[in-house]
Amino acid sequence: MARWLGLVLALLAGSALLLPVSAGGGKKSEVAKIMAQKLKASQILLEGLALGDFDKIGNNAEKLIQLSKTEEWMVLKTPRYEVHSNEFRRAAEVMLQKARAKNLDGVAYGYVDLTMTCVRCHTYVREVRDASFERPIARR
Repeated sequence: MARWLGLVLALLAGSALLLPVSAGGGKKSEVAKIMAQKLKASQILLEGLALGDFDKIGNNAEKLIQLSKTEEWMVLKTPRYEVHSNEFRRAAEVMLQKARAKNLDGVAYGYVDLTMTCVRCHTYVREVRDASFERPIARR
């Protein structure tokens, strides 16, 4: 268990990966707000994991599930983004189930899975953003 907790804590150190991604249009502030809420709930969930506080874990897993169901969450309207969102929600649901079962190892595995879904999704959003960015034509 100690090595998994160490892994989870190392992932938190890289929590900058959970920081807001920018979306197009006027949604940027809404996206930043929801991503900040996601980061906060994830950090509190990790605190609950470190303390063995299953109520804290469950409450924040529920917050993450609810956030993932909001309209502001849907930064992109693509099938791949939907897959990433569904994976995130499933990971949060696993953590909620494991917290209810008082299974700390299960929560730790779920937290690692949740974090990896964030990394994969943010990578995807950056790729889409970079691909859609118009680069100026080089003049000769």
